[in-house]
Amino acid sequence: MAPRILLFTQPNCLRCEVVKMFLEAREIAFEERDISDAQPRADLLDVYHGTSAPTVVIFTSAGTEVIEGFDPDRIDHCLAAA
Repeated sequence: MAPRILLFTQPNCLRCEVVKMFLEAREIAFEERDISDAQPRADLLDVYHGTSAPTVVIFTSAGTEVIEGFDPDRIDHCLAAA
């Protein structure tokens, strides 16, 4: 089973665009949530305890990993372990 990925972003965020390009280059599907909207922002803060964009949330059979910022090594590690 492929991991499910949520990507919390905000407009005019260069790091957010870099994460999107990184995932797209690897042909990894993700759901983007714009934290300039109230509900995605509340989810990021309350559910995933994230505080900034970009935040990548990776759901696997082993659990949920929350990665704030662009950390390609950590993203690759989590996806390889999935």
